[in-house]
Amino acid sequence: MIKWKLIFSLSLTGIAMAIAGVFGWMGKIEPLIWLVIFVLYAIVIAKRIEDRFFLHGFLVSVINGVWIAIIHSLFFSTYMANNPDMVASYQKFPHSIPPQVMMLIVGPIIGAGTGLVAGLFTYIASAIMKKRTLPSQ
Repeated sequence: MIKWKLIFSLSLTGIAMAIAGVFGWMGKIEPLIWLVIFVLYAIVIAKRIEDRFFLHGFLVSVINGVWIAIIHSLFFSTYMANNPDMVASYQKFPHSIPPQVMMLIVGPIIGAGTGLVAGLFTYIASAIMKKRTLPSQ
């Protein structure tokens, strides 16, 4: 059974990260922060559910991608003003599609890509935690 309440509550970190991103607070440390977040997700999910570990980790990241895409799209001008490196990135996308719409398309795709990592972390955490809880013989 998928624990949607757990998935959505964990995905709230995506909202916090999106807001930090709008104001340009992340900078070059963002990947490191996401790594820590994925490890924390993995531990929480592995402790609270019995199965489908990978799926839960994956879904949290997909929903994060949706939250981030929506927030960055809504606050597009502020996001671009505070993230000048992203201006060059968006120049590469087709100009026939507004950048806000492109964010809404790309965000969940990036969420799915990072979801593979988060899902793997969650699966590994579940395996490690199962070994620790086995009774000794």
